[in-house]
Amino acid sequence: MSGTSRVGDSFASIEGVITGLLVDPPLRGQTPEARPLAERMALLEVPGVSIAVVQDGTIAWAQGFGVRDAGETDAVTADTLFQAASISKPITALAVMRLVQDGRLDLDEDVNRYLRSWSIPANGSWRPRVTLRHLLSHTGGTTVHGFPGYRSDRPLPTLRQILDGEPPANTPAVLVNALPGLQVRYSGGGTSVGQQVLTDVTGLPFPDLMRELVLAPLGMTNSTYEQPLPQAWRGKAATGHGVDGTPLAGKWQVYPEMAAAGLWTTPSDLLSVVLEVQRARRTGAGKLFTRHSVEPMLMSQFGGTFGIGFALGGEGDALRLGHGGDNVGFKAEVLAFADHGLGAAVMANGDGRRMAALSGAPRQHRTGVPVAPRRGRSGGNVSTRPRTGSGRDRIGCRLRRSVRAAIRFARPSGARR
Repeated sequence: MSGTSRVGDSFASIEGVITGLLVDPPLRGQTPEARPLAERMALLEVPGVSIAVVQDGTIAWAQGFGVRDAGETDAVTADTLFQAASISKPITALAVMRLVQDGRLDLDEDVNRYLRSWSIPANGSWRPRVTLRHLLSHTGGTTVHGFPGYRSDRPLPTLRQILDGEPPANTPAVLVNALPGLQVRYSGGGTSVGQQVLTDVTGLPFPDLMRELVLAPLGMTNSTYEQPLPQAWRGKAATGHGVDGTPLAGKWQVYPEMAAAGLWTTPSDLLSVVLEVQRARRTGAGKLFTRHSVEPMLMSQFGGTFGIGFALGGEGDALRLGHGGDNVGFKAEVLAFADHGLGAAVMANGDGRRMAALSGAPRQHRTGVPVAPRRGRSGGNVSTRPRTGSGRDRIGCRLRRSVRAAIRFARPSGARR
């Protein structure tokens, strides 16, 4: 661990995570308090958490804590599956970038040129020109923020029904009602348009194309976009839990909006993606991508907070990428630094929203990536302490907070991503 021992001592050790989670104070200027992981899980009524850590460009450790289902004894392990929720989006973006790299897609082409079974509808007399660059950076002007999912005993809509807002879809039609490229407006609906592009261009079912283009080549053997989750996978899946810590009916919701919210995975598999991006950026070529291909993922698009797929923060050698996830009964977060060989992924099987009533802490930023508070905007999932100390000290501190982020409340109400 040469060169990163300070970070290792403060964060990357398992003992440091178990005993020293930093909890944001309710008042600005107060010092965050270090609390044990088990205490925070019990307080927030989150039965299980899985964590993996990247250090020095490799997965340093991965471990599960707690149980897969409240009241049962099956322990969470490093191989337990969780719903990644909106972290599905940047992984979907990798599939798009593979086809861009191969010359089959162009980030700046009108997506209606690629769509065969559906097309973005006109808005009155206006026919919006929307590109994959827009859709994957949430600047396409598309509607439908997120998706609440479906109970396992209810009818599931097709992707076409979801896009058109037709029953049994439980969300409105996906439309373009703002000029593309002018503002960031988070849109799972836009990602679903990207799902349709991928299936139309490849001719493959979405879970198959994701396995072929991304999951299998990166060795993500504990990951699938199949919805509902196949029976063969269910024996190692965590059960989702509501705000009161009780298991969800049917164990979990189903998300046919696969590109936006449908990935089942583990923290270690998510960090395979982080390592690929870091490797391609550092060496010029990873297993799948060249440095040229990952550059758009790590560059702000249209002046917003997103690159292609990933939410971004920091700059220079503190540039970080990541994403949060919030499905019914599940929380997840992945956070990494582009140039330091450091990262962490956390997944939890509980809503954990009791935190809102207990502490009055600020709401988590919708991307899940810790960002500096901005005047006039709600605070992110960060301490209010001044940024002092070395860059690596700050990196270790941010990574440690990212662990805590997945087991705190996100939003008190509204559609989940």
